[in-house]
Amino acid sequence: MNIWKPAALMLAICAAYPTVASAQSNEELLKELRALKDRVGELEKKLADKPAGDKQWGMTPEQLQDFNRIAVKTEALEDNQEAMGFKGLKISGFIDPTYIYNRDQNRAGFQFLNRVSDDGYNYDNGYFGTAAIDFQKEMDGGSKFRLTLMPNRGAGSIADASGNSIVHEASMSIPLGDLSTRLIAGQIPDWSGYEYTQPTTTKLVTRGLLLDFTEPTAYTAAGVELIRGKWDIKAVLGNYNSTKQSANRQSPVLAYRVDYSKGEFMGFGFAGVHGKAANFSEGVVDADGNVVGQKDSRIDLFEVDGYFTRGDLTLQGQLGIGRQKYASITPAADGSLRTAQWWGASFLAAYKFIPRWEAVARLDYIDNHKNGGGLLQYSIADSRNGIGPDANCASSSDADACSKGANRYALAVGVNYQLTSNAMIKTEYRLDHATQSVFLDAKNGSFRKNNSLFGASVVVFF
Repeated sequence: MNIWKPAALMLAICAAYPTVASAQSNEELLKELRALKDRVGELEKKLADKPAGDKQWGMTPEQLQDFNRIAVKTEALEDNQEAMGFKGLKISGFIDPTYIYNRDQNRAGFQFLNRVSDDGYNYDNGYFGTAAIDFQKEMDGGSKFRLTLMPNRGAGSIADASGNSIVHEASMSIPLGDLSTRLIAGQIPDWSGYEYTQPTTTKLVTRGLLLDFTEPTAYTAAGVELIRGKWDIKAVLGNYNSTKQSANRQSPVLAYRVDYSKGEFMGFGFAGVHGKAANFSEGVVDADGNVVGQKDSRIDLFEVDGYFTRGDLTLQGQLGIGRQKYASITPAADGSLRTAQWWGASFLAAYKFIPRWEAVARLDYIDNHKNGGGLLQYSIADSRNGIGPDANCASSSDADACSKGANRYALAVGVNYQLTSNAMIKTEYRLDHATQSVFLDAKNGSFRKNNSLFGASVVVFF
């Protein structure tokens, strides 16, 4: 039989207390305390098994009392944590104050927590300059809850008509019979493409052309998620970019996402959206000369994406195609609106040439020449983002002269520096180009085929 000497026990007790004090989380603290509780049980059992006449070489009565107090405190801490709702709760967050210089806009300065509704969503005013806090909780039985607050810059600020929502995501996931079949519902940010909105998941300051102009923002919907081996399948039915359907609007959209993880380092997926969405076209003129606004019109979006990440190398890519009926920028010769159509590609490569330093390059392309241009809910010429036909014919009544939209390119290169394990500096130079003169030069009012941008941000997260 192993004999526990008093000196060894005292050293174990002394070693246990600083371990508990330096625990990095409630979960680690509980693990330490549970281990001590288990040790108490073992020692008590050994004492109970010893004959009454044997000498007690294990614990003294004082030592046993100390261990009993630890056991009681452990149970109390566990009960208190569960009663306060901390069991299974994870809290994280980030901020990324950003500096942007835009040549054609003749604008330079910091931007942080500015309202999307004040300036619109633009490629130089996208999902950066944000702050967020994220709450995730998994409950007994496997149900999950997630609430992400992102004031002024989140998906809710775009999807909500008032622009006042601070909710980026509010979703639930409930097992249906087993943990791999789930009901999902709530406000769910779009899951298309390889880029996401959070700056902690992206390599560059700005987002790509496909995310900015060809992908939805969020769904207020309900659906299912199926996890089958390496496959993860999600599908929802609900509102497109809207937290509530307005009068005379009933049609939901179907949105889905399928992912396959092929091993540890690579995977691919595809996503699509089909249904009706708001049409922001200026409308058509009726027989009495009145401009008739457009009703919701059909959208069909589909994209495939993939990734390879191993060691210091990251490769990501995406191909997408889409259309929206009656949403072209240029109407037909008879005044009727045509279908906006586009396809695009994006490719990103990143390499850590030194452990703290990473070089990044992203190349985007959108073919948008049909019917005078028009992208997802960008059905009016946009001289800031470079969308539409040549600006010199934008006001022309000759539809043929404006029937060719601008194809768009964007090359972004940057260098990231990891300051600490929870802080990173991002820098980016971006060149945007178009096949038509669609970028407004704010200094003199002329139009150009290109624009350049410089961005830098500090991302701090926990």
